[in-house]
Parts: sequence; structure tokens; C-alpha cells
Amino acid sequence: MNQNLLYQIALTLVPNLGVVQAKLLLEHFSNAENIFKAKRKDLSIVEGIGEVRAKAIKDFSNFKEAEDEIKFIEKHQIQTLFIANDNYPKRLLHCYDAPTILYYKGNTDLNNSKIVSIIGTRTNTDYGKQVTESIIEELQPYNVLIVSGLATGIDSIAHKTALKNNIATIGVLAHGLNNIYPSQHKNLAKEMLQNGGLLTEFRTTSKPDKFNFPQRNRIVAGIADATIVIETAIKGGSMITAEMAYNYNRDVFAIPGKIYDTKSSGCIHLIQQNKAVLLGKPSQLIEEMNWESKSKPAKKQRELFIELTKEEKIIISILKQKDAINIDELFLQSKLSSSSIAAAILNLELQNIITALPGKMYKLID
Repeated sequence: MNQNLLYQIALTLVPNLGVVQAKLLLEHFSNAENIFKAKRKDLSIVEGIGEVRAKAIKDFSNFKEAEDEIKFIEKHQIQTLFIANDNYPKRLLHCYDAPTILYYKGNTDLNNSKIVSIIGTRTNTDYGKQVTESIIEELQPYNVLIVSGLATGIDSIAHKTALKNNIATIGVLAHGLNNIYPSQHKNLAKEMLQNGGLLTEFRTTSKPDKFNFPQRNRIVAGIADATIVIETAIKGGSMITAEMAYNYNRDVFAIPGKIYDTKSSGCIHLIQQNKAVLLGKPSQLIEEMNWESKSKPAKKQRELFIELTKEEKIIISILKQKDAINIDELFLQSKLSSSSIAAAILNLELQNIITALPGKMYKLID
């Protein structure tokens, strides 16, 4: 049996030892095994540990539960992501209360270059559904990983829309991987394993108790670059996630709705408190995050599909030889009239083939 993993899981089983204290212990002792083998007095002097927690670590004997968890992990081909290991989601490392260990089953990279969490009410309106679908469809060309909580309502709409558009999607669970809650999402969860996956910090035997959900929400908030709140009441669970994302210095966006609609009251509040940016259209997210499309065709490819004039081809040919060129030099080299150059430049800019720079300079767009 993997001894490192045994001690890593056991660390999460020690009574009254939270993720913050576990992180401090790991910084001091390097690994989980060293923590269990350390002397009580050495444990007690670590910040936040003291005599009570040091005693709890030395008295811990429930390694059988950790062994059972490993058997389940191995049987079901589940990945373990320990906070001190290289495969741990890097964005979560910047969260002070990052989970000590995560259990993951899936086939996508949790350190994807672009990750968006989409959250909202379980009792969405048709408007909320439409907005969720429109945003995700807009994200399709950008190699974005969609994260949500596999709940009914906005969560499941986000997951389903992502799959429909061949976008990887991760469901963060508030229970162990031995079951799916709500049960009607079992088939959805199976689909997600083929393009995305399921993630949780809870062990196999953990049930979806109500106090697990706020704990789950911090992963939804911390693992992403941006969190989008579609619809939520002012006291909805999504408000907790949005607040966490804001405190983690993540970008938070909220969808404006009708001012008298309780399902929009939370979004309006976040916008009023300057804790979320008002998202007025799906494409705004791309602009705000300054993301480029993975499927943006290369210059040469674009030229193949665009019918260029003789003058435009001459200008492109000149620009290919230099990083950038002044309009006067372009005039001299091209031997075209000023009106022809002006018309050609305008068309090439409109087709996103060239861009203007300060000082009347122009260059090809990469």
C-alpha cells in the first residue's frame, strides 16, 4: 500500500485539525509521514497547533479508514491531489484555506490556462437558462474549462451546455465519489467523466450534509480565474461562492436581471457593492479577461479564406518582411497611390489581418 498516501489521507482524519493547520504542519515537517512521526513537543510549537492538536495527532490510530479509502481509490481509478504535490490545482494554492487533499476522477487538466466557474440558483428562470447557454456557447473557441457544482438549476445547465459544445466541465461535489447527489444527475456525471470530471475533498463515506456545501463552494471559487453568477437570491448559496471568489481576488461577474425579481436580487447586490462586474453580454467576458481564441486562425490561414485585392497582397508582402512599418515607408515600397494604400489598409484592418500602432505604424496580426 502507498505509505505516503496513507499518511496524507490520515492527516485529514485527525480530529480538530483543519486545512489551515495541516498546511502549517506540512510547511514545517515537509510531508505527512513526518508529521505523524514527530514528537509531541515539536508538533505543539508549530503555529496554530498547540498542546491539544499535538495530542490529537499523536493519539490518532484510525489508519484503517485511510486504508479503506485507498482501496476504493485504487479500485475506481481515482486520482489523489495532495496539496504538496505537483498535480495539485495551482490556483487553489493561493487560497489560505485550500483543501489538504482532493479526489478527482476525470480526464481534463485542472490547471487549464482558462477556467470559469458558473453558479446560480437551483430554481432558475428561462432567462437564466438562456443566459447560461449563451455565455458557454460564446466560450467554445477559447479552450475554457467550465466548473460548477452539479446541483439542479444553473449548475446542471452549465454542465450540459458545456458538454453539448464539446467543452470540458468539472463538477465539484459536496460528498464522496461513491455516489452522486442529486441522484437524477448520475447520467450527467457519467458523461462528464468523458470530457471533464468530478472533484471533491470529501472521502468516500461522506454524505451530502448541508454544512458540506459552503465548504465545497470555496473550491468552485478558488479553482477558477473568474466566477459568473447567473441568478441568485440575496441569501442564496451562490452569494457565499461569489464572496469567496471576491476574497480570493478572482474576477467576479454577475448578470443583471429584473429589479423586482428575487432571483436577481443577489446579482444586483453584488454589482451595487462593487464585488462583481455587471456582465451585459456574453462576449464581454472575453474582453474583460483578455482571452484569445484557441481556434483563431493563423495569418496565412486567414489569407487563404479571404479574397484579397492586388493592393492588399502587396501590403501584406511588405509587412511580412518587417515587424512593423511606417505609412510613409509603405508608400515608398509599394509604389501605390495614397488613396489605394488607405483603402487597402482599412480593409485589412477590418479583416483583422493588420493592426495600427502609434506613430502611423502598421503590423501583421499574429
